[in-house]
Amino acid sequence: MRLPIPDLADYRYALYCRADLFGLPDQQRPPVALYRDQDMAIAHGQRMWPSAYTIIDLHGEDAPCGKRN
Repeated sequence: MRLPIPDLADYRYALYCRADLFGLPDQQRPPVALYRDQDMAIAHGQRMWPSAYTIIDLHGEDAPCGKRN
C-alpha cells in the first residue's frame, strides 16, 4: 500500500518540548510534531508535558521564520 505524501503547508501548528524550563538541556530542538489543528497540538502537549510545552503558529507572529501568510 502506498501512503499519500503530506502537504507540509497544511500543518500550521508546531509542538515544542520546553525542557529548558526545568534547567534541562537548553539547546535548540526541532518541533516534536506538526499539526493541522491547534486543539490537537495542545492536547498532545498537555498529555506529554503538562507544564513544559509550547505551541507555535507557523503562520502567526511568533513563527520561527516570521509571518508566512
